[in-house]
Amino acid sequence: MSSSPRNVLVLLYDGVQSLDVTGPVEVFAALAHFPGRAGYAIRTVSPAGEPVRTSSGLTLVPDGELASARPGPGTTVLVPGGRFTGDFEPRLTDWLRSHGSGAQRLVSVCTGGLLLAEAGILDGRRATTHWKVCERMARDYPAVAVEPDPIYVRDGPVATSAGVTAGIDLALALVEEDHGQDVALAIARHLVVFLRRPGNQAQFSAQLAAQTARRDPLRDVQQWITEHPGEKLGVEHLAARARLSPRHFARAFQAETGVTPGRYVERVRVDHARRLLEESGEGIAQIARACGYGNPEALRRAFVRTFGQPPTEYRRRFGTSRP
Repeated sequence: MSSSPRNVLVLLYDGVQSLDVTGPVEVFAALAHFPGRAGYAIRTVSPAGEPVRTSSGLTLVPDGELASARPGPGTTVLVPGGRFTGDFEPRLTDWLRSHGSGAQRLVSVCTGGLLLAEAGILDGRRATTHWKVCERMARDYPAVAVEPDPIYVRDGPVATSAGVTAGIDLALALVEEDHGQDVALAIARHLVVFLRRPGNQAQFSAQLAAQTARRDPLRDVQQWITEHPGEKLGVEHLAARARLSPRHFARAFQAETGVTPGRYVERVRVDHARRLLEESGEGIAQIARACGYGNPEALRRAFVRTFGQPPTEYRRRFGTSRP
């Protein structure tokens, strides 16, 4: 376990996403409920020290001005995301260039990774961000090794997370680093977050992916896949449900969703397996059958491709039931 930072500095600015701020902050603040644990001193700053208006219209009042902030070795700097449609606020990027390296950890949530990239902090590092702007990050900042799939990425003292709620997962991972797994899981339950997700979990959950198709026949097929992961889900079967030829269906599906039908089915099945591993006491063979896999080995291979670890290890770390 590493030395424990005791300060969290949150950068605020006009257009910031409120959940990118409050989600991780609630995780850090929850440590106050654990007697005997050194909590985190949380401070917020804005470029001029004045209130900022979030993307949802809320007003946040900072504790101070950005220029006065000097992060030390015990500080985690949190850079939340926002709707970046024009130039970046130069006071933010200048401050990050000048003082970011003084922090023990630099953490971005959602599109906050674009601010770190603009400041040059992500050059030569692995990083992620909201899936909608991964291509933009890769295009505008070629020195950054963009990873579009994980919900968060750690590279040395820098950590970047995917869209919005992934910031909660990353904050829980940092608390685990500082105070151990038991405390992190207790905070997750205190906040009614079922369980902390591993960083290499894919950004798309099956339910989110089910909303990506615009055309009704394809959207209906996606919903069918989500609700029936154990059924036969080959292209021929799915095309018949959509009343399309297999070739037309496969082309239309990929055009609408960005993934092949086979890849989408695998995502849904391993996501269903993940939930069963977390919540049920069913054996691996039973879970494999429920998710449409002919045998446990087929499930294991698909699970490792998506989550980077076998089902047995995932259950050991994140399951609440035991077979």
